[in-house]
Amino acid sequence: MTNHSQSLENNSPKIERLIDANLNRLKEGLRVIEDICRYIHNDTILTPQIKTLRHQLKNAYNKERLSYRDIEGDTQKTSTKSELTRSSLDDLVIANFSRAQESSRVLEESFKLKQTELSELFKQIRYQLYAIEKNYFAQY
Repeated sequence: MTNHSQSLENNSPKIERLIDANLNRLKEGLRVIEDICRYIHNDTILTPQIKTLRHQLKNAYNKERLSYRDIEGDTQKTSTKSELTRSSLDDLVIANFSRAQESSRVLEESFKLKQTELSELFKQIRYQLYAIEKNYFAQY
């Protein structure tokens, strides 16, 4: 076994925790954007696009990964001042697009270590989010 393989095996629980946290972050960001499109804008185009993205995440869901979740040991569970302050709906939308795009990138990179087909899925999701964000701000 190579050092790389040993390193990956030793870090597997940490990678699973990283994946779990970013799946949650991505789902949450998508839900905020989806609900704004649905309930504030009554948008019949963007809402189902975002809902479809959110449903694609089920392909990466693994209930065994929950055992790696460490809420008590999370060193960043306290919100920063900027996370607690939003001055407009645009700020809220930008924050959640950013959250979703960043999480997609982390998942894309993390799944390169485990399941390359899921890495490609999250790359596609990230690029779809860039397009949806552009469309959102072209309209609102």
